[in-house]
Amino acid sequence: MNKTSDYETVSRRFADYCATQNAEAAGCLKQAFKLAEKHYPQDARATQSGEPVLSRLLYTALMVNDIDLSHEAVAATVLTDLPRYLENWETVVIEQCGSGVAALVRGIAQIQQLTHFARMDVTAAPQQRAEQAETMRKMLLAMVSDIRVVLIKLALRTRTMQYLRSLPDTPYTRTLAKETLDIFAPLANRLGVWQLKWQLEDLGFRHYDPQEYRRIANLLDMKREERLEYIDNFIRIVRGEMDKAGIRCDVAGRPKHIYSIYKKMVKKKLDFDGLYDIRAVRILVDSVAECYSTLGIVHSLWQPVPGEFDDYIANPKGNGYKSLHTVIVGPQDKGIEVQIRTFEMHEFNEFGVAAHWRYKEGGKGDSAYEQKIAWLRQLLDWRENMAQSGTEDLASAFQTELFNDTIYVLTPHGKVLSLPAGATPIDFAYALHSDLGDRCRGAKVDGQIVPLSTALENGQRVEIIAAKTGEPSVNWLHEGWVKSSRAIGKIRAYIRRQNAETIREDGKNQFDKIVAKIHPKPNQQQLCEKLGFKTLDELYSALGQGELTPRSIQKACGALAPPPSLAPTVAIVKKSKIKTAGQNGILVNGEDGLLTNLAKCCKPAPPDLIVGFVTRDKGVSIHRRECSDFAHLACQSPEKVLPASWAAVSGEQVFAIDIEVRAHDRNGLLRDVSDVLTRHKLNVTAVNTQNRDMEALMRFTLEVRQVEDLPRVMASLAEIKGVVGVVRL
Repeated sequence: MNKTSDYETVSRRFADYCATQNAEAAGCLKQAFKLAEKHYPQDARATQSGEPVLSRLLYTALMVNDIDLSHEAVAATVLTDLPRYLENWETVVIEQCGSGVAALVRGIAQIQQLTHFARMDVTAAPQQRAEQAETMRKMLLAMVSDIRVVLIKLALRTRTMQYLRSLPDTPYTRTLAKETLDIFAPLANRLGVWQLKWQLEDLGFRHYDPQEYRRIANLLDMKREERLEYIDNFIRIVRGEMDKAGIRCDVAGRPKHIYSIYKKMVKKKLDFDGLYDIRAVRILVDSVAECYSTLGIVHSLWQPVPGEFDDYIANPKGNGYKSLHTVIVGPQDKGIEVQIRTFEMHEFNEFGVAAHWRYKEGGKGDSAYEQKIAWLRQLLDWRENMAQSGTEDLASAFQTELFNDTIYVLTPHGKVLSLPAGATPIDFAYALHSDLGDRCRGAKVDGQIVPLSTALENGQRVEIIAAKTGEPSVNWLHEGWVKSSRAIGKIRAYIRRQNAETIREDGKNQFDKIVAKIHPKPNQQQLCEKLGFKTLDELYSALGQGELTPRSIQKACGALAPPPSLAPTVAIVKKSKIKTAGQNGILVNGEDGLLTNLAKCCKPAPPDLIVGFVTRDKGVSIHRRECSDFAHLACQSPEKVLPASWAAVSGEQVFAIDIEVRAHDRNGLLRDVSDVLTRHKLNVTAVNTQNRDMEALMRFTLEVRQVEDLPRVMASLAEIKGVVGVVRL
């Protein structure tokens, strides 16, 4: 067909389509056609395929109509290239076709420009290419506020690949084909636009690997049109039998296209003869019982293929997918895969976590992103009903801000980067390389110099102006000029490095002062290990930053010190300085009647091993032998240590002890702990509770007569629901 007759054919088809529309829609479409004829040069050619512009856009417009979009989307498709040829195009389109059409044309122009500059690195590793393709797919969705713009873009790419069928293969057509398979076909698959998806895949495969494409095409025993007719006949038979059985059903079928067959052969490592499901039919019914009844009907009509039955209703897949799968030998002895499921199962399989697109593409994805895709698929699945309710409702339904939490911008070389909404050139620089972020001093956005505080927008091309050497500015954080966690982390790390030397020196000075007061001097390497540090520098830094306290160092020194000598040669406090009391029932150095007090740090009680330490004005302080505070005091003043022991204790005398209960927080936990303490007839004199991250930390001061009473109490507390540990402090 020559070029003139080709244009005449498509323009006549477009005129026939206009004639089927109501007066308002027909008027809009005719005005769009007139504008296109008037302003598109007769010799204008598409940049990618070389097809005459107007013919290409008319074919694409009819394709857009076939996927049940509004007449506004069809008109906008015809006017896609108008911004290239008419300066005040927006004013003209609004006047003659309406603001809705103008908005779509604007969106298409933006996305066309973006995809023109965006480039994938063909030399990258497969995993990196997959990540780049995923980023570009997300970018296409984030760029638009009306999802119809993306659908029109998919239709435009489909028309490009259709036209390339008539041209010889070249390196450029192979590049277009690979881009189509990597980006546009998966996007059509995710959105459930099957009419475009199978064409994008087959046409892309045809140009990317023509030899394998022809091999599989020759193996198919029917052309696609013949296979469609075969499927339609099979569906008529199934519906007739289901009507006889009184089962309400929805039956749909499809012949597998060439690229789908190729992917299955690769995935399952099968040759063509090993595939049974190059034709497939899906039957939807109301209940699980009807699923199995339908399976019986299908198997009674045609012979099932042994080993090709899967019951995913009784044994669902890991992602929750449910369905019956069987392969039967259908009419003319041709294999057909039949899937049987309920309407509810189908809804979940298509739009839930078992969504078909994720299964086909493999791997794990971003769950929030997948929820947005599911919403869009439902929206597109409803588009026929919405189209009947009026254009305005349809247009408003398609306008969405689902993908407004991330922006996508381009490097000067066309690489697409994803950044959080509100990101600035500083975030962009750090996303490229940490060193570039440190040296960032300015930026150009779409060729114009802008402040570093400028919030970037979708689709902008960003170029960083950097110094040869440099460091980030603390003000970038203080002024709120960075949004990405990567940039924030890098700048904070720089600040820490800058302050590290000062902090370390300050910590060393503190450490030297603390250790100077301790006798005998501790082994510093052992002290490091005791505190959990590998080097002294790490210890100094932690002390300087406040992560380590002087008290912790003093306790660690005490734990490392040798136990104090309790020989009777230790100096004894003169009795003239200590008044008699004996109320605690304690012998100090074998004598009673000395003024003693039970240390609050460890709260000793019989029969704990105890030791005394002479204080300045409170007599002898009695500690438990393992008390870390006592160990520290003994290191500093060993001459003040006195041996001590329990004398006979009155049966009425009580001692205060501390216990700590750790538990998973829940309602009624404190009440249950109190009930246990009451049951053991223990008096509680103090309670301190803390809650953090659903964990409860409770400390109780109890009055007991003997420490031997504690094990029973602690065992009872440990049995309480949610309690993970009980210790004496």
